[in-house]
Parts: sequence; C-alpha cells; structure tokens
Amino acid sequence: MKLKGKKVLITGADGFIGSHLTERCVAQGAHVRAFVFYNSFGQWGWLDTLDARVLKKIEIMPGDIRDFSCVLEACKDVETVLHLAALISIPYSYKAPDSFVATNINGTMNVLQAGRIRGVKRIVHTSTSEVYGTAQHVPIDETHPINPQSPYAATKSAADSLALSFHRSFDLPVTVLRPFNTFGPRQSARAVIPTIISQILAGKKTIALGNLESTRDLNYVGNTVDAFIRLAESQGGLGEIFNTGSGVEVSIREVVETIQDILGTRVRIEKDPRRIRPVKSEVERLVCSGEKLKELTGWSPEISLEKGLRQTCQWMKKNMKSYKTENYNV
Repeated sequence: MKLKGKKVLITGADGFIGSHLTERCVAQGAHVRAFVFYNSFGQWGWLDTLDARVLKKIEIMPGDIRDFSCVLEACKDVETVLHLAALISIPYSYKAPDSFVATNINGTMNVLQAGRIRGVKRIVHTSTSEVYGTAQHVPIDETHPINPQSPYAATKSAADSLALSFHRSFDLPVTVLRPFNTFGPRQSARAVIPTIISQILAGKKTIALGNLESTRDLNYVGNTVDAFIRLAESQGGLGEIFNTGSGVEVSIREVVETIQDILGTRVRIEKDPRRIRPVKSEVERLVCSGEKLKELTGWSPEISLEKGLRQTCQWMKKNMKSYKTENYNV
C-alpha cells in the first residue's frame, strides 16, 4: 500500500527521526497528521525548522501520548500509524523510570487501543536495538535473545510485546521496526555523535565522553526513514519484528577519529564519569543483521557512515545555536 494519497499519523513527529520521517512522507504525497508533544509555548520541536512550504502540507496536532483521548482523536480517519513517540534517553531512564513506563508502555497501549477502535489498516511500532543488550551473537538478527539492560530498554521491550500481543489477540495490523543507533541532522546532544561534533565545533581542545571501546551499528537517519517507508508500504510482515541498521560495527573511539578527520582537527579525550553507564547496564557491542527487512522490502542502507557523518557535520556547523556544549545533556 503506497503512502501517496493516504492519511498517515506520525507520533513523535516533533523529534529527531520523526521530523525526518514527516518530511519524507509529505514528499511521498501522503496526507500527514503530525502528533507533537503539547507545550504552552506553542513549539513543535524540530518541525519548527522545516520549510514553510512543507509545514503548510502537515496537519499539526499537539497532545500527549499518555492521554488516551488525545491519541484516539489523533487516530480518527487515519489509515497508517507510524508510532515513534517515546522517551529515549538511557541516562534519564535511571533518574525517572516512572516517566518511561508512562510514556513508552502506557503511551504505546493508547496507540494500540486507539488503532483498534479506529480500524487503522497499518501500525508500525518503533522498537530499539537496546532491547537486545550486549550482543550474544553477531550480527544480531531478530532471533537474538531479549535482554534489556536499562529502564529505557525494558520499557521498549514491554511496548514491543504489547504491540505483538495486540496482533495475536485482536488481529491488529502491527509491525515492529527495530532501528539500531540512528544519527544525523537534528539529533540532540543526548546522543554520542552530536556530543562529539558539537564539542569540537565549539573549539574545545579536550572533549568529554563516556565509554570509548563499546561498539555500535550507526545508521544515518535517511536510511532509517527509508526503512519506515518500505515497511509501512509492504503488504507483509504483520505481527513480526524487523531490524534496521548499517551492518557495520564501529567503536566510539573510531567514530571520534573519523569526525576529527572530517573536521580537520585533533582533540584530546577526557572520560567523564557521569557519561559512563553502570557496569551491568553498559551495552558493550551492537551490530545489526538487516537481512529479514531486505528480504521483505528490498531495503538496504544507501548512505555510508562516513557520508552520513559529513552531512551531519555540515548541518551542525550551521545550527550550533541548538547545542549547549558546556552542559552534560542527559
């Protein structure tokens, strides 16, 4: 089912991946309703930065994913739901786990219940590679054991199970997309790549980071958005989980080296204890197998790590006002 001409609800449209996905759906010719987190300032997150011509084509709906009446209204007359609304900071989940339960679990329940009542034809629920914990085999495919090592990962794992249970119990047309670490323009300094780039661009000769030896599968946001679109338009995959990632394993230390090469500079690295997870909560290794998604949809990542980092650096050079490099962003 092509999204062109279809009514699509995107929850979390004001966020990093959500704003890119909103742009892409508009470009695909979908009628997009963007569900954004209500605030009294009338701000729409990253959607505020979109071209005015794009914004005119989006129906903005402020609300709260934790409020069922808001979500039920958002799902009215919608054919496809792309559910991205979530709290995502692992360090913050140590401080405020109740908030993660309310948003990630109860919020997802609201989307599922509303989708069932409204007769939505397709729901793509967003998971995370963090539910796997440290790799027990590589590359990580969808059969890998689930082993959440943080409150954030535990709430996402629970939300995944809820989504799949609604398919099994009520035949709700749900598919779970499990992105590995996504990066790119508009990502907050909560994440490691904008943390590295913003400190270097601010002129710091010594940058503060956490664990440098852990490895990740870093996938450019355009690739992740492609995966969402492909899965949403697919006729198959209901009641199933699909990984999406680059398939390339890289250490944080190697990422720092690449970014320094791109920016033509050299910095010292200082380990900041605040940025290091508790020992049993640290995910040491992640690398994705995206073969299942490729078999269903033909998807594969088009933008490499280096090209994605170059594009991210270029964007951040123009948008440094969005980053507070003196603070540790939890």
